[in-house]
Amino acid sequence: MGDLHFPVLIVAGGIFILLFAVGFVGMKIRIPGVVLYILLGIGLGGYLAGNRLLQLGGDVGVVLLFFMLGMEFPVRRLAGIAKKVAPAGTLDVVLSLFVTMGICLLFGLDWITSFLMGGVVYATSSSITAKILESSHRMANPESEFLLGLLIFEDLVAPITVAVLASLTAGTAMTGVAFGLILVKIIGLVLGAVAIGHLIFSQLGEFVDRYLSQDIFILLVVGIALSYGGLALMLNLSEVLGAFLAGIILAEAQRTQALEHSVLQVRDLFLPLFFFYFGTTITLGDGLPMAPLLIVLLVWSIVGKVITGYYGARLYGLSNKVSLRAGLSFTQRGEFSVIIASMAPATIRVLSGVFILSSAMMGLLLFGLAPKITAAVFPKTDKRPKHTVPGV
Repeated sequence: MGDLHFPVLIVAGGIFILLFAVGFVGMKIRIPGVVLYILLGIGLGGYLAGNRLLQLGGDVGVVLLFFMLGMEFPVRRLAGIAKKVAPAGTLDVVLSLFVTMGICLLFGLDWITSFLMGGVVYATSSSITAKILESSHRMANPESEFLLGLLIFEDLVAPITVAVLASLTAGTAMTGVAFGLILVKIIGLVLGAVAIGHLIFSQLGEFVDRYLSQDIFILLVVGIALSYGGLALMLNLSEVLGAFLAGIILAEAQRTQALEHSVLQVRDLFLPLFFFYFGTTITLGDGLPMAPLLIVLLVWSIVGKVITGYYGARLYGLSNKVSLRAGLSFTQRGEFSVIIASMAPATIRVLSGVFILSSAMMGLLLFGLAPKITAAVFPKTDKRPKHTVPGV
């Protein structure tokens, strides 16, 4: 039995069926699929760790995730969103990224690893937050626009953070010149995307309309996403930054909804593989490393996001009660944290994985309790005029 080998098609089919099963269970019990996919990967890591086909499928899923994200942001919209939520977004970067980095330095981690952990703690899960806002019927609440805007701000910062980390973790010595070169490459990649989008794809609206319904068109769209992601890798940057910029390129065709619809099912097929593969890289056999740091980071991750949500929403013009509810609804980490954690060495990857799973579950709990907590902190007062009874 030990020499029994299954055909790769049986293994692939079994993985997809398992992913469907755990995703279906998560849908029924309202636990995000990303959490269950990682747990499944941890459970099967002894059998599938290092599987190149699984890794490749996951990489395609992540590239398409960021590609679709980029398609939401034509250049003009990027500038408008950044300006509107810039104060809250800046506070978020300072507290969740740089203060976390300082905490890790105090615990003895080197500055690159500390920066990586800052990235893990920084990124709120866009998919989890958006889904629970919708499923809890809170999308119409006054804080939802602010939360979605802040998530978009994070979505803009995350690809750049990943790109810098990809270069920092490549094993080369980091000098001022080397760091400057990273920034030059990022700027060049961004300017190239803006130029291609404005000069070429802004003129291709009619071409997209004519051929979008053809089966072969998806080959062009996915090919652009993978190619620009690969170009970023050639520059020792992150493929997710390239994919995000590829999305911006196609956004200039102004056919975002139709293009997204063509890519959505391909993304949903491959993206769970990324979280599953990440789980296979987490080995808990040696116990949980750096437990005190994990506890501190979990506490700070909640405190930092609540502060960001509350004061950021106040700067946005929301009331005290709504601002606190926004802060309590903003603590769950997810897909971007996993992407950043996947670049970490084994020990830090385990620490990051446990943090992400714990944060996702704690975030779901806080999100559900947010209305009750805010009602207790800011009780509703009766502002109706009091009527006096004569003679009393």
